[in-house]
Amino acid sequence: MLYINEESAEFLEKSRIQGILDKYCKFLPVIVEFGTKTEYIDSPEGEKDEDGKTKRVAVQVPNVVNNTSPAWTKAPVDLTEDDYKAFYRELYPMSFEEPLFHIHLNVDYPFNLTGILYFPKIKENVEIQRNKINLYSNQVFITDSVAEIVPEFLTLLHGVIDSPDIPLNVSRSYLQSDGNVKKISTHITKKVADKLADMFKKDRADFEAKWDDLKIFVEYGMLSDDKFAEKAKTFALIKTTEGKYFTVDEFKEQIAALQTDKDNKVVALYTHSADEHFSFIKQAKDRGYQVAVIDGPLASHWISKIEQTVENLSFARVDADALDQLIKKEGELPSKLTEEQEATLKPLFETAVDAQKFRIEFKSMSETDAPIIVTQPEFIRRMMEQQKMGGGGFFGAFPETYNLVVNANHAKVGALLETGDEAEKQSKVKQLTDLALLSQGLLKGEELSNFIERSIAFI
Repeated sequence: MLYINEESAEFLEKSRIQGILDKYCKFLPVIVEFGTKTEYIDSPEGEKDEDGKTKRVAVQVPNVVNNTSPAWTKAPVDLTEDDYKAFYRELYPMSFEEPLFHIHLNVDYPFNLTGILYFPKIKENVEIQRNKINLYSNQVFITDSVAEIVPEFLTLLHGVIDSPDIPLNVSRSYLQSDGNVKKISTHITKKVADKLADMFKKDRADFEAKWDDLKIFVEYGMLSDDKFAEKAKTFALIKTTEGKYFTVDEFKEQIAALQTDKDNKVVALYTHSADEHFSFIKQAKDRGYQVAVIDGPLASHWISKIEQTVENLSFARVDADALDQLIKKEGELPSKLTEEQEATLKPLFETAVDAQKFRIEFKSMSETDAPIIVTQPEFIRRMMEQQKMGGGGFFGAFPETYNLVVNANHAKVGALLETGDEAEKQSKVKQLTDLALLSQGLLKGEELSNFIERSIAFI
């Protein structure tokens, strides 16, 4: 006889027991029954209803809580695409999105491993994707935390791994050094990389259609696993603002003719938001340059990884500086302002912005470029993004600073020298400066309200 103490009374509740059975006995190889359930069957006597149809009668049958023959125990040739989708819904009944595709694992030498891994649509927050792989040993549930068994980036996948060769009653540190565990981890990583490479090779258009949902997973894998990164070179894609997709090598070759600087380095321009950087992108396109869209929480880390592994390729966000400074060519544009004229104008711009947040500099730019642009140096911004992602550090706590770049060749800037009225000159400087801040989303609150009122007054 089994006795339950008062503190454990919850285990007498049907819903609590059902939850335990669903978690730990869902795929046991022997039938597990828990009470009975009602089912409706055709009347054994063949009775008919008023419409002449056979009557349905209620009967009590054993409530079998487990599936003794789950999909991963079957051969891939015996399963259809619908079978795989049905098994996914069996694993995650509260999931309302179908997976992108799956990988069926089936190895019996030099270790035993079966399972099915699904690629979900990866969201921006990678943390919510974790702990969705269930580990089994001969269909006995072990854990849903497999971080010590598979590489970290693979914990973003969903599904089931079943292996009797994984030691269970050992420490996590032992697991990480166990020979079979290492082999299993390496095999799964290879299978995932091979699957992605095969998809890209067989149907590139379909792969490109899935890329936005795969991107974070592939970037994460490239950052955390060098072997995966090596294989991913053939299928990791870069998307342009035109909606076209290229591998890294293809993109480098595509832009090399126009975007190679005087030091023979190819400069890939990119944005994290085509809408936010519309004016910068338009200027780049007007010169025939192409701009990539590289966004997401891992963007700056991934860019640095590519720069380290691809020779003579660097990335610069399209708003990081004037185009002529981002892709420096032989010969510089002459400036229409003398050093004395710049010295005269500089105090006007210093009083128009927060001197601690903005550094004023004059640059010789094209006459068709904006009179003023607000930039943040690529290195500083990228380091700040990486440190924030990693939880702090020097750059994470570093005050956010920008460059206020004055186009020394723009007619509106030169005209300021001819404005005799100081108040009018200051008002024009403030208007030009606020326009530059507005284009970068940096004009807010009272300053934005004042800008609107001033603009109405000008009209």
